[in-house]
Amino acid sequence: MSDFDRFDDRFAAEKFTPSDLMGLRSDLLQCNLDSFLAAEVLTSFLSGRGYGISSQEARRVASTIEGMGCRPEHIQQELERVARVM
Repeated sequence: MSDFDRFDDRFAAEKFTPSDLMGLRSDLLQCNLDSFLAAEVLTSFLSGRGYGISSQEARRVASTIEGMGCRPEHIQQELERVARVM
């Protein structure tokens, strides 16, 4: 197996600051349950940092992040799971 075959376009090392993650959560909460707007906010957050995400995943993750008591560690885990290096 070559190095290219093992390459996964998900990011593993990138860590966002807790303040960035909580800022993202705050922005998502301001969308007032509009899943498409929340997905745009999340997509913009990631693309500004060199990552991409599908629209469907963005809507799902945005609703997860908006959940009560979502801590920065949980947000980081969700982003690591779905974001792709652009």
